[in-house]
Amino acid sequence: MSELGIREQDGSVTFEVRVAPRASRNRVIGVQDGALKVALTAPPVDGAANEALKKLLGKKLGVPKSDVEIVRGERARIKVLRIHGLGAADLRFDER
Repeated sequence: MSELGIREQDGSVTFEVRVAPRASRNRVIGVQDGALKVALTAPPVDGAANEALKKLLGKKLGVPKSDVEIVRGERARIKVLRIHGLGAADLRFDER
């Protein structure tokens, strides 16, 4: 496991996420190569995995899914996300 590469700017945090679609359940796996690894049950079709990712991380971080923005990688497994209204110290992905 490595450390998550987090950038703070203007009241938000930005970091990479590596998505594994079509998993058995939605969950945060951990940090791998500086990116947060997330398993999603949704397929990577018609934005379903992106919506599932926003919903999962919003719930884990206690923010509305509208505050979870995909900055880069809409159609890729590796994405860059911005979470509005949080600082680096607020990022906690433990099982809840």
